[in-house]
Parts: sequence; structure tokens; C-alpha cells
Amino acid sequence: MEELAAKAGITVRTLRFYRERGLIPPPRREGRIAWYDDHHLARLHTIAALLERGHTLSGIADLTAAFESGRDAGEALGLVEPTEETPVRLTPEALADHFAGEVTPENLAAALDLGYLAVDGEEIVHISRRLLDVSAALVREGVPLAAVLAAGREVRAHADALAGLFVDLLRAHAPDQDLSRLRPLAKHVVEAELSLAMDRRVAEGPDGP
Repeated sequence: MEELAAKAGITVRTLRFYRERGLIPPPRREGRIAWYDDHHLARLHTIAALLERGHTLSGIADLTAAFESGRDAGEALGLVEPTEETPVRLTPEALADHFAGEVTPENLAAALDLGYLAVDGEEIVHISRRLLDVSAALVREGVPLAAVLAAGREVRAHADALAGLFVDLLRAHAPDQDLSRLRPLAKHVVEAELSLAMDRRVAEGPDGP
């Protein structure tokens, strides 16, 4: 404990307090010896960085609980391995930089529940670079992250329905074809229809037709 506190630049008393608050995981014990490792040191560095950004210890405890309530990265990405999307590994600090002021326990829990985020040790894994970039862009334009995530949940439901429609269509009428080869056709149809729908909605104006 003394060695870990020294490396982290804090007092042993502070380290004990963090342990009591559940901000760091318990050490590995061998008899009467408690072993800490780089995982604990990285967590302490994260806590220090979040404190510097103005987070309270209570808020950090809530963030930690939200992270640890999620599936780990192997479980989350192993369930539906992305074939075209590129997962992104982030530190908690980098995630906070993407969504300044919007990384709350509630938003983290929603993102974990959607499967956008997973936890892998001290890192966070976002399942899609494109979704991460678009979400951050919307937040920069003034859309609250909570609203972005709520919209994402609705988009997920519609996307699942569209995927089911195309897969059923191809399995019924082109059962011998490779679905992975034909999936670009489905994407082109959805992109074209969404573009046309956006044109119609924009033309209608904010008050409708």
C-alpha cells in the first residue's frame, strides 16, 4: 500500500479512503500480504485526472459503478462481432474530452445498456468509430448526449427491423447467395430512402406540411 501511494503521489490515508469508498478494487492477497498492481495505479491516475476536471469523489464513485455495471469488452464485442465497424479504445479522460460535461452516470449506463460502450480493465471500448464521431459531433452542435442516446435507441429498433426485412427477403428469394456479399445493396436502399425522407422533412419546415 505504501509503494502504491508513493507511485500515485498520494498519502496512504487517502488511498485507504479511496478503498473504503470503493473507488479502487481490492488488492490480491497472499496470506497477510496485499498486492497492488498497474491496474490499481492506473485507476488512481484516472481518479486524479477526474478530480482535476472538477468531478467530486461522489461523482467519480457513481461513474465507477456505472462502468463496472457494464459487460466487459470481450463479452460485449463477442456477442455481435462488428464486421464493418471499427471499435475504439478510450481512457475515461478521452471519453470525457469527446463529450465535455455530458459524461454522467446516467448517460454511461444508457450507453452501456445500448452496447455502445464496454469496459476492458482501465479502458473503455466504443463499438463503432463512426457512431462515436457522429455522437460527439451532435453534442458539439448543442444536442444533449441523453437525447442522442435516446434517439440511438429508436434508430437501433428501426435498423433491426430493416435488417430483418432484407435478410428475410434475400433468404426467401436468393437462398443460395452469400448474404455478406449482398448486404451493400441493402445499405444503398436505406441510404437513398433516408436521403429522400430527409429532403421531404426539411421541405415541410418545422410546422409540417
